[in-house]
Amino acid sequence: MPAFTSLSSQFFLIVLLSFILLSKARAQELHILTWSGYAPDSVLELFEKETGIQVKVTLTNNADIIDQLRANRGAGYDLVQPSMDQIAWSQGQYQIYKPIDMSRIDLSRIDPSLLKVTSDNVELDGSVYGLPHVWGTNGLIAQTSNPETSLSFKDLCSSEYQGKAAMRLDRPTLIGFAFALGEDPFSAYSNRSQYRKILSRVSDKLIRCRNNLKTYWQGGESLLNQFRKGELSLATGWDAGGWKLHRETGDFNYVAPESGALGWIDTFALPAQSKNDNAAYQWINFVMRPEIAARITEASGQFTASAGSEEYVDHRLAKSYRNSFSLDAIKNIKWFPSQPEGISDLEQQALNQIRTAL
Repeated sequence: MPAFTSLSSQFFLIVLLSFILLSKARAQELHILTWSGYAPDSVLELFEKETGIQVKVTLTNNADIIDQLRANRGAGYDLVQPSMDQIAWSQGQYQIYKPIDMSRIDLSRIDPSLLKVTSDNVELDGSVYGLPHVWGTNGLIAQTSNPETSLSFKDLCSSEYQGKAAMRLDRPTLIGFAFALGEDPFSAYSNRSQYRKILSRVSDKLIRCRNNLKTYWQGGESLLNQFRKGELSLATGWDAGGWKLHRETGDFNYVAPESGALGWIDTFALPAQSKNDNAAYQWINFVMRPEIAARITEASGQFTASAGSEEYVDHRLAKSYRNSFSLDAIKNIKWFPSQPEGISDLEQQALNQIRTAL
């Protein structure tokens, strides 16, 4: 009997020790669901060296983040990076996130204006469900060396650019043209009938515009190649693409449209059943250091919400950014608000109508 008891005790100790070791190993891992370029190898290495925490990165997009968290009931990852406008509605429907503990965030490292924009869109019942990380805009890429160039989405349909213009049939193009036509699509989000009327007006404009275009682009690198070959002078596009061309040639750049660039923010959010919040908060505070954030900007081509990081970014990229955004242009950014249910269906109907007419 004593021998049996001794063996039982030893087995119990082995099981307990194994559990402790497994728990410790899990505590030293951070599982992130994020976008390409947001967790570059150089940053992962520095973080692991400083903290001892190994980061496991899975690349994703907005639809995949929501699908995975819904399927796993908010489990499987410690940190995810949905766009700002995708958080409130998905949290309201599926409860896939947990609130951010703001006391664990070094707020001095976050640009206050971007923090406010994000908080206003991701706050539910007094709790904040996201923090700003990487941000960018949709607008125009143009053949120009003049930093004060003034252009509108409507210029894509002007005779000046006939056969040298391109656009992508997507949501930002619909919304960009709506603003250019004097509408305020975001304020119409709460009125489906009004939003449908705005989209109808935009659809009519884009259908009439089709003969002015050289192409409807799909792949980003393909679009840039057409500029490089001299086939295009103006197109809808994103800021990082325009800055890339500007760094290469100086002949092209991103231009914030007269009616305002369309701004998006990819956030930090905690899944509802995340297991390693401590590591997630360490990662957030780490990557928001200006010198670390600059590495992410170099990898992704986009700026982050890290206060003061611009001075660490390659001077050519910083110059392209300053050429694109005057203080007034920054103030005029139209940030994508929380997207209510049913809006994407109306937008898809409008896009289908335009495609059918081509």
